[in-house]
Amino acid sequence: MPKNVTDLKVMVVEDSKVTMKALCNYLERMGIHHPLAATTGQAAIEIFRRTRPDIVLLDAILPDIDGFDVARQFRAAEKGDEWAAIIFLTSMAKDEDLAHGIEVGGDDYLMKPVSEVVLKAKMRAMRRLVEMQRSLVNVTQKLNAANKELQRLATTDGLTGVANRRMFDELARREWRRCMRIKQPMSLVMVDVDYFKAYNDTYGHQAGDACLKAVAAQVARAAPRASDLAARYGGDEFVLVLGDTTLDGARWVANNIRQHVSDLRMAHGASPARHVTISCGVASMTPYEGLPLETLLKTADNAMYKAKTQGRNTVVCAGE
Repeated sequence: MPKNVTDLKVMVVEDSKVTMKALCNYLERMGIHHPLAATTGQAAIEIFRRTRPDIVLLDAILPDIDGFDVARQFRAAEKGDEWAAIIFLTSMAKDEDLAHGIEVGGDDYLMKPVSEVVLKAKMRAMRRLVEMQRSLVNVTQKLNAANKELQRLATTDGLTGVANRRMFDELARREWRRCMRIKQPMSLVMVDVDYFKAYNDTYGHQAGDACLKAVAAQVARAAPRASDLAARYGGDEFVLVLGDTTLDGARWVANNIRQHVSDLRMAHGASPARHVTISCGVASMTPYEGLPLETLLKTADNAMYKAKTQGRNTVVCAGE
């Protein structure tokens, strides 16, 4: 942020050599050495786009492009939070001309011939505007970052880092509607940690939390596409949403997760497998009007409980 006018990047757009020299001399005496200079509107536009000056002293009458139109193009070239202070240089004193200049994006006026004292005062005023604008941009960026973080926290499971139930409910329905539009199947993989209560009882809650984090990481690893979603469904249950995916494709993903969790070899003395394993239920449906998402959820959940009754550490697909 500029502390004084010497920190500012200034451009002078003026076709009169005499006026240009006078203005540059004034600016140099203020400590602004080598200000950017343009004698035509087109050159000014090119320099503006390339250098993004803080303040522009802009002649209202130029040989090629009207100064007011140049100001419009300056404003059109600004992106996002970019902003430059524009001071028109003019010999026109009509109220209509002054109002027109403000309307097209000007911030202030200097009457020709330009007084060095008045120019210095205007530059100080524009410096304050530049500082306020940059401060506002900085505050806005911080607020946006804070809001994004709050949104992330509101939709992320605090322990495992995957999506929470709230996010699942929202995005699963969105994906359900998308698959309905494209007439493609949507699949769910329900995941449950085998003998998790016994694991907690044996190793303690801290170890249990670490176990859930490790399983969640493997579920999340299986959701690389933007439309995929890994979420903590509740307790030691996770769910994976796979849009535009058939039952065979979801079965392959579920078996991949099951194998990766098994390969972690996290000791589990209370399990027959002697290490942490998971049971998976898989279901797939092509959505249509009148078919609720809850039907798919219940079908996947039933398949997962069937996997539990069949000995755990396995994958069961609905309808098989």
